[in-house]
Amino acid sequence: MILIGLGSNLPHPQIGPPETVLRVAIKEIHAKVGAVQRISPFLSTEPVPKSDQPWYQNAVCEIESALQPADLLAGLHEIEAAFGRVRSVRNAARILDLDLLIYHDRIDPIGPPILPHPRMFERDFVMEPLGWILGAEAARRLADSD
Repeated sequence: MILIGLGSNLPHPQIGPPETVLRVAIKEIHAKVGAVQRISPFLSTEPVPKSDQPWYQNAVCEIESALQPADLLAGLHEIEAAFGRVRSVRNAARILDLDLLIYHDRIDPIGPPILPHPRMFERDFVMEPLGWILGAEAARRLADSD
């Protein structure tokens, strides 16, 4: 199982508001890095850490891909860049954020990429949609095993 976290809190000038950005990004993920199998419901969340930024739209999708983790992450970064993502300061507002959360059962604390994603268990905006994909009990067991 490969799981990707998606987030957006800025509109794209041509695509539209964050929810639409995520819908289009999911199509790009499917076309460029792996076949999308399941998508969680979208979740509206407060920025972390709290700030005056607009709220985020977040989701998790499950994909199948033959790409290795580093290549998959590079593909996700290419999609972000195509949407206009500019990496500036940590936790800055963004048009699109794509995170490789889980790559099968792989554990790699050194990376890149670090697997599972090192901060996913601390983030309700990841764990809640992840629970929809895995089931709430399985998501709790995964978090407890970290």
